[in-house]
Amino acid sequence: MSHPQPSPPRSTRNNYQETHFNRTRATLRQALSWSTNLPHQQRPLPDVELQATLRNDIEVLKFTLDKLDQSVIRIATFGLVSRGKSAVVNALLGQKILQTGPLHGVTQWPKSVRWTPSNDGKVQVELIDTPGLDEIQGETRAEMARQVAAQADLILFVVAGDITRTEYQALCELRQAQKPLILVFNKIDLYPDQDREAIYQQLQQLGTGSPRDRRLQKLLSAHEIVMVAAEPSPLQVRVEWPDGKVTYEWETPPPQVDELQQAILTVLNREGRSLLALNALFQARQAQASIAKKTLSLRQKEAEDLIWRFAKYKALAVALNPIGLLDVLGGTIADLVLIRSLSRLYGLPMTGYEAGKLWRKILLSSGGLLLGELGSSLLLGLGKSASAIASTVDSPGGLTAYAGAAVTQAAIAGYGAYAIGQAAQLYLEQGCTWGPFGASTVIQEILERVEPDTILYRLRQELGQQLSRGGD
Repeated sequence: MSHPQPSPPRSTRNNYQETHFNRTRATLRQALSWSTNLPHQQRPLPDVELQATLRNDIEVLKFTLDKLDQSVIRIATFGLVSRGKSAVVNALLGQKILQTGPLHGVTQWPKSVRWTPSNDGKVQVELIDTPGLDEIQGETRAEMARQVAAQADLILFVVAGDITRTEYQALCELRQAQKPLILVFNKIDLYPDQDREAIYQQLQQLGTGSPRDRRLQKLLSAHEIVMVAAEPSPLQVRVEWPDGKVTYEWETPPPQVDELQQAILTVLNREGRSLLALNALFQARQAQASIAKKTLSLRQKEAEDLIWRFAKYKALAVALNPIGLLDVLGGTIADLVLIRSLSRLYGLPMTGYEAGKLWRKILLSSGGLLLGELGSSLLLGLGKSASAIASTVDSPGGLTAYAGAAVTQAAIAGYGAYAIGQAAQLYLEQGCTWGPFGASTVIQEILERVEPDTILYRLRQELGQQLSRGGD
């Protein structure tokens, strides 16, 4: 039976978060520097077409770095129409900034406001209010939700009673964003205590992993389901005057959002910096992968010419070289130079050590094909060497045997170079975010150090799978 790992002291946890945050900032700055200088690399004049193609992705990197430097946590509020999303935001702010009302659809598009949830001013939050998910239909709604959820570091989902089928479906869709989520049960003032408690217990079942709610397992725990009355209904109050007169007046009770505010602060203090770092890294990783893909596409013809040129030179060098062992060594060096040359053509960072790792990876992932080619080349090279020695001694047929072995070995060497060049293109595209300061590397480091009592700990397996799907 496995036991949960003990949580580290708060000071250690804060050190982890600061380390993650600083590593992320360095990663984004390096990615932005590489992407900005990419059109100028290896060329005396800027590549105008490439600059235009990459503009949006570079803007994403700039925006992400700016958000990280400002240390602003984005909290997006979702829910169906008339659940009180705007009222929840107003209650957290302590003033009525966003319009609310009895009519459906008061909020027509996402709106954001700044909020300082504590007196020390260290935590800056941007609250995002969104239209009702059942008000805008089809792909428009889905795209709006995806965009806002992708930018958010934390999601508030507001309900006003027992969850409906539409709300459950919307929750499952937001689940795909793999962001921490707090379920807000609003308008509790409208329910008797017994009904309110029954609804709360039903909401808690969403995160238990029952067959009906398995898609929400790990996303919610009891601590992330809170009850609020963001805009309580007015109450009739009996007023007794000194002269004995009794009157009745309507008074609006103050909002009840302390539990929600405390839940938000708990998440922010426990893992806020790591959430901010991870969200920035995933966005940077996506932008960087897009940049690599577009760069490879625009320079495809140059790459093909480069690969064929290396294949021909490698085949010729192997055919003319009489020493078998040098064939393998020289062919390996040619493959490494080809990988480095492709990375320089694309402007993708690649050291000699990383080129060697990539070469080995291509060999091992080829299903034994390239390893077999390497072994065949070695055997043919040794046979070619023996034929060369025989032709110089007393066997006229040795020269014919040498020529046959040389042609066969040259064909194998040329094919191997071409195959490695083609595979290298794919790995360069998929692996552009790996390396000492690569976004994927830092994401992996953060996921390995998250604490057991955090939302990120519950999501780290899925986040790791999302990371691996992007390729190595």
